[in-house]
Amino acid sequence: MKHNYLTRTIYHYKWVLPLLMLLIQPLSGHSQLLQTIAGQVHDQAGAAIEFATVTLHRGIDSVVVKSEYTGQQGEFRIEGVPQGNYFVQISLVGYERYTSAPVVVPSTRAPETGTSGTITLPPISLMNSGRTNLKEVTVQTRKPLFERESDRIVVNIEGSPLAAGATSLEVLARSPGITIDQNDNISMRGRQGVLVLLDGKLIPMTGTELGNMLRSMPAEQLEKIELITNPPAKYEAAGSAGIIAIKTKKDTRLGTNGSVNLSYGRGQFGRFTSGLSLNNRHRKVNLFGNYSYTNRSGFSVLDLHRDFYVNNSHVGSSKQYNYQEMPMQSHTFRGGIDYNLTKSTLLGLTVSGLANDIDINGTNDTRTFNNQGNPEAVYSSDNVRSFNSPNVAVNMNLKQTVGKGGELTSDLDYARYSSNRFQNLTTRFTMGGPASPLVLHGDQTGLLTIKSFKADYTKALPKQTRLEAGAKLSWVHSDNDVLFTNIIEGRALVDSGKTNHFIYDENIVAGYINLNRKFKKTTVQVGLRGEQTNATGLQTIGEEGFDRHYFQFFPSASFKHSISEKHEVSMSMSRRIDRPSYNQLNPFRSYIDATTYGAGNPSLQPQLSYNMEATYTFLQKYTASLSYNATSQPIISVVQPAPDGDRMVVSTFRNLTRQDYYGLTITAPVEPARWWRMYNNLVGYYNVFAGDLAGTSLNAGLPAFSLSSNSTFTLGKGWSADLNATYQSRELYGFLRVRPLGQLTAGFQKTMMNKKGTLRVNFSDLFYTNRVRATSTYSNYVERFNQRQDSRVGTISFVYRFGRETVPPSRRIQGGAEEEKRRAS
Repeated sequence: MKHNYLTRTIYHYKWVLPLLMLLIQPLSGHSQLLQTIAGQVHDQAGAAIEFATVTLHRGIDSVVVKSEYTGQQGEFRIEGVPQGNYFVQISLVGYERYTSAPVVVPSTRAPETGTSGTITLPPISLMNSGRTNLKEVTVQTRKPLFERESDRIVVNIEGSPLAAGATSLEVLARSPGITIDQNDNISMRGRQGVLVLLDGKLIPMTGTELGNMLRSMPAEQLEKIELITNPPAKYEAAGSAGIIAIKTKKDTRLGTNGSVNLSYGRGQFGRFTSGLSLNNRHRKVNLFGNYSYTNRSGFSVLDLHRDFYVNNSHVGSSKQYNYQEMPMQSHTFRGGIDYNLTKSTLLGLTVSGLANDIDINGTNDTRTFNNQGNPEAVYSSDNVRSFNSPNVAVNMNLKQTVGKGGELTSDLDYARYSSNRFQNLTTRFTMGGPASPLVLHGDQTGLLTIKSFKADYTKALPKQTRLEAGAKLSWVHSDNDVLFTNIIEGRALVDSGKTNHFIYDENIVAGYINLNRKFKKTTVQVGLRGEQTNATGLQTIGEEGFDRHYFQFFPSASFKHSISEKHEVSMSMSRRIDRPSYNQLNPFRSYIDATTYGAGNPSLQPQLSYNMEATYTFLQKYTASLSYNATSQPIISVVQPAPDGDRMVVSTFRNLTRQDYYGLTITAPVEPARWWRMYNNLVGYYNVFAGDLAGTSLNAGLPAFSLSSNSTFTLGKGWSADLNATYQSRELYGFLRVRPLGQLTAGFQKTMMNKKGTLRVNFSDLFYTNRVRATSTYSNYVERFNQRQDSRVGTISFVYRFGRETVPPSRRIQGGAEEEKRRAS
């Protein structure tokens, strides 16, 4: 089987690889003439000032657009500035803050910019303040929590009291247009199928596994989250609903620097988080590393009512109460080195890891009834589950300047994800069952390895044109083995119906080309990506499997036009694919109680979608966008009667026939007072699902909306506060109708110790309203459930920063094993 797989792979490569090699060859051309703002900074004596902070602000609302730092000669350059009105601020400890006169960047090159496309400011002299105490001098302002850019919403986590003691998952759930269901499936603007990136590398998990990883990552490690709705061809073709890019903090100060943080939260259970970050930067070498430890616990309560039907006749029902406690310990680390080989070559190595240890102790009480409502059986279950996952990933990267205006980057990635799951389910009947307890043991081991190589080339061409091209190869091997045994009268007997061994191999070769051209008031971008997929799966017991090979093109295009300084319109479109995650394909069972289990589906097919969006922007901050998405074979999670019969229920994944999505998004940042900023985001959408499942035909839609509002208050004397409110209306997801839910979270913070320390207090889900209530309806089955968790929590945290204050520019490392890691489990 492996020989045939390799032969077919080589056959597919023989025409794809030459094409990809052509894409990444260096191309001739001249450097792009960009609009740049440049200047020189010196002190009153005329000496150059190094490492001063230079920030570019929009003139209309003072929002920070870009930031740089002055060099050894006091020089700075802010490149890639679009048309608009701006002003520049410069600050450094010991000097008075400098604010420039208005700077106008025209739509075409003005005579004052010269042939270089650079607007040069007059020489800038900073006045000595006579004070160097950080307690006396303000060197930076806090960014607003939410910012809207042309193609994304940016959530600035760093410095927000809402991040105090919170997890990355909790902060993500409060972001505009984001909802997370009871199984940790993430939706953006009412649609599932998102890519989640961490520092440019896709997180190797989906669903519950992704949720557990984000729970183990303290929000205080994050700098920001970017919500990208319609990415270009440079990104992976996956992610029909968009991309969530999570970026962690990275200390860029010279010398040895770092920070420590501690937090403790209390709901019904305690939550402890601690972390350490260290960085040592010199001229050619940068060493960095961070480590965090989390020890937290929570609970989940699930009430279920089920009705069963045969030929539209009610044949019985059941009522269940499930309670589980979930203590979790996690260790997260990341370390590496960047080394400047030459002025044009940078080599980097990064090693990262995550070790989760989760113990779940659950109880279940169930009563079953006949069609007359009379009791048939009464039983209770004790469910003990444990999960540990020592994972490690290594990335080697090279960044090379090629000629004038060209840059070549390459990444080599290797990742290894191990998992060990153990389960012990004991069921005791007090009515309608055997006298002896039923005991089921499950022991599952898994190993997933990912290897990939990618190269990306960018080239600035004449007439404000930029070319991007790249290629990627990836290999994935997943091996999962599970053994189930029944304990009967003290003897362990193998359950052959549940025991299995699943092996999955996947190989993807991809290439893309993207062109961006700027005209007087218009920017146009077109791109094309191609991906060849070869995948095989085999269940060794029963010799059931699949063998799939397919090639797909993924075009993308965008258009942006500035009607005037106040009005701007843009349009974008793309074709995308969402392949099933490795966890969604894995058929192994995980039992929730005696009559409910979760399992993957090896028969899942990829879902393909077309995305279109049109956006209008007023005054560079108020936006309204219309979007449409058509998805074929959408993958949805379902809860339905299991093939086992006997009123067993399975939570799994299925393909429907079609999903149509119509959306309207409105963003309105306002400033009711100088000390009060408010960011409001409204997403209205209409989802229509069509398909057949479990003998039930579906062709239904339901209008819905989500609303988020965040207020930031500057209180003075180092105090600030945030108030975040989210609301999700009722909505339809396949066969599931979800009732409204929402939450209110408040946070306060105080800077101290010469602004090196920050004390934060946070209260989440103040009114305990963030609970999921839903109904799943089929022709032969109806389930109503109510799930609530330990979401109302009060937290106090402290962060202390140490080291030098001088800061040169830095870069982030992005790896190549992106799409594969997102789908891993």
